[in-house]
Amino acid sequence: MRVDPSYINNLVSALDQAQGNEQQYSSELSSGARVTSLSTDPVAAGENVLLLNQIQQDDSYSSTTSQITGQLQVADSALGSVITQLTQAISLATSANSGTMNTSQVNAVGSQIQGILGEVIQLSNTSYQGQYIFAGTATTTEPFDASGNYTITAAQGGQTANYLTTPNNQKIQLNVPGSQIFSGGGNSSVSVMGALNALIADYSGTTVNEAQATADTNTLNSALNWVSEQRVTIDNSINQVSASSSAATSEALQLTSAQTNLMQADVGQVSTQLSTSETQATALEDTIAQLGSGSLFDKLQY
Repeated sequence: MRVDPSYINNLVSALDQAQGNEQQYSSELSSGARVTSLSTDPVAAGENVLLLNQIQQDDSYSSTTSQITGQLQVADSALGSVITQLTQAISLATSANSGTMNTSQVNAVGSQIQGILGEVIQLSNTSYQGQYIFAGTATTTEPFDASGNYTITAAQGGQTANYLTTPNNQKIQLNVPGSQIFSGGGNSSVSVMGALNALIADYSGTTVNEAQATADTNTLNSALNWVSEQRVTIDNSINQVSASSSAATSEALQLTSAQTNLMQADVGQVSTQLSTSETQATALEDTIAQLGSGSLFDKLQY
């Protein structure tokens, strides 16, 4: 009978493999992780990196949307206050246009509307965490002066809105430039600042041109409706940001579960594999020990 001269080497190699498996399965049981190094399962390790990157992106997005939602809510609240102020101004102007007031009373209405203009300018310069929310992309510059003039040029970003890109590449508008909301985007027929300043001028003299004052009141009413329309954009953005944030959070949870399933050891299966490896190693050790106690030819049966 011909004897394989590498027989012992093969047994030793098999023993090394069995002992290596023992160490791997023991490590998996103690750590709870199936993949403890790149060499353990290169494909799973690579998939894990991709999953972790996406989870981090989703978590980062959810964190970002928390601040953005706060900004949008402040903008919505500011516009709500503007609508309240404009409604009051229209009521005052309507009374002044009725022809039942004397000059002193009409002038008093003009002073009240002057105060409303001041409130609206203050609201149009609302900031959130150091950024002016109605300044387009030029968020570090106060957009309106004391007279209600928009001071930021298009070149400075005063006509451009900011956008948020969601994890699935959807774009959400985060603000509306003040020039569009309060100055009508260049359309004087819906300009809040223009209508308020016009009414102040109407009621500041000794006589009132009722036809002009009525026309300016109608312009202010149109401006009020315009602001309400612009507010819808903000409200829609709040809903979109909330929905996208919830989607990102849900995706992160799903990916975390997938990542856990990918990397986590199956305790039952690993325990069985460890037991099998231990049995194999013991058997190989016994065989090698027996072979080492005498000549290989003594172990052969003819």
